[in-house]
Amino acid sequence: MRYLLVEDNLELAEALISRLVLDGHAVDHAATLAEAEDCLAAAQYDLILLDVMLPDGDGREFLARSRTRIETPVIVLTARSQVSDRVGALDQGADDYITKPFDFSELEARCRAVLRRRGGAARNQIALGGCLFDPLSGTLCRGETVLELKNREIRLLEVFARHPGQILSKAHLMDRLFSYDAAVTENAIEVYVGRLRRRIEGVGLRIETVRGLGYRIETGAP
Repeated sequence: MRYLLVEDNLELAEALISRLVLDGHAVDHAATLAEAEDCLAAAQYDLILLDVMLPDGDGREFLARSRTRIETPVIVLTARSQVSDRVGALDQGADDYITKPFDFSELEARCRAVLRRRGGAARNQIALGGCLFDPLSGTLCRGETVLELKNREIRLLEVFARHPGQILSKAHLMDRLFSYDAAVTENAIEVYVGRLRRRIEGVGLRIETVRGLGYRIETGAP
């Protein structure tokens, strides 16, 4: 997943980014609403984590304006614990909120819950051909065969799993897997695709290279 974190507390932002990157997500950071606008104009995000009080304005007003343009799920990060503040954030378009200080595990759980709701899924598992893929546990199962994937493999397979049969360009995969400041090239995508391709051999899944266009996942029997 690719997240946008809008947070002016650099210490908190760095801690959140480290935790989310460790889980295999790409995270872009904006310390102001102006920077957040620039990010939204340049990229698509799976989730936005939005602080309320920012140097150049109120995150809730930004949220209300953004809802006329984007449907990206938003979790509001707030130090305000009053019911009226939380209700106001939800009414202005937030999908959820979490009160500072918070435990990282709770934030991660709320992120997963919001993404499941937006995807119309009640569970973590994604059906992919004859397999069940669980991005939360990082497992891919077919019958009694269980593959345990590494973080980057999990996130890459999740991108393919949410676009079955579609051709995904290297640029698209880079956009979903890495943040702006990551020093990577399209060669990195080739490496990660090659690793994932080897890992899923024998479970009825195949990543096909479409010359000049990119990759797509096939779910037929090998």
